[in-house]
Amino acid sequence: MTHTRTELRALLEEHGLKPSRALGQNFVVDPNTVRRIARLADVGEGDLVLEIGAGLGSLTLALVETGAEVHAMEVDRYLLEPLRSIVEPRGVTVHHADALRAEYAEILQGRDAIVVANLPYNVATPLVLHLLESEPLIRRMLVMVQKEVGERFAAHAGDEAYGAASLRLQYFADARVVGKVSPTVFLPKPNVESALVSIIRRPEVRVDPSLVSEADLFEVIRTSFGQRRKMLRRSLAGWSSEGVFERADVAETRRPEELTIEEFARLAAAK
Repeated sequence: MTHTRTELRALLEEHGLKPSRALGQNFVVDPNTVRRIARLADVGEGDLVLEIGAGLGSLTLALVETGAEVHAMEVDRYLLEPLRSIVEPRGVTVHHADALRAEYAEILQGRDAIVVANLPYNVATPLVLHLLESEPLIRRMLVMVQKEVGERFAAHAGDEAYGAASLRLQYFADARVVGKVSPTVFLPKPNVESALVSIIRRPEVRVDPSLVSEADLFEVIRTSFGQRRKMLRRSLAGWSSEGVFERADVAETRRPEELTIEEFARLAAAK
């Protein structure tokens, strides 16, 4: 059983709570939507699921229905008491933690995990990249984010949303948008659409570190996208060495949003 709009309003009133704008809280109040997210997360018995930003447990309860072992993380101390009263009787372990600073080793105890999360705009990109960079036990994610953020996560060379964050994610994982979510299923109703993004960690990073270091690769990527509309000969003027474009077999007249991660790697290796 998951929360309807009426039930969630009643919970907020019972505990004297309002959604926090500072924390970007928009609670999902449609049972069909949370069950759809749980289904797209492809989790079930034997899986360890870490839900980040559990709120009042709407999605948590849908994840429990799959038979997975669910751990729920919530940073808002005012939500902890009602959240625990709702989900702990269903076998969920609740963690009071900031997802950007949490001790994941203590939570995961050496086990592989799947993250499922409804992420606010201001934390979505730094959190997803933090988990990819520093938490290898998190093998997969299914995140609900603002539509523009989701498109950025899944973008490839030539796409309008493609940028440095797209390449950073590509280095560690494969991402694709697997669904859209209407603003009408949230309380309060946001002014934007949301996207559901599947992120699957690669067994190895996409560019062999023995060919070009991660630091060198992302130095050229960040420098290029610092002036994304300019040709590479302009955006990389302070970075490049003589003959680097020829050695990399990358035309200096191209723009950064046109290059694949493999082409950026050739540039980094050719400097």
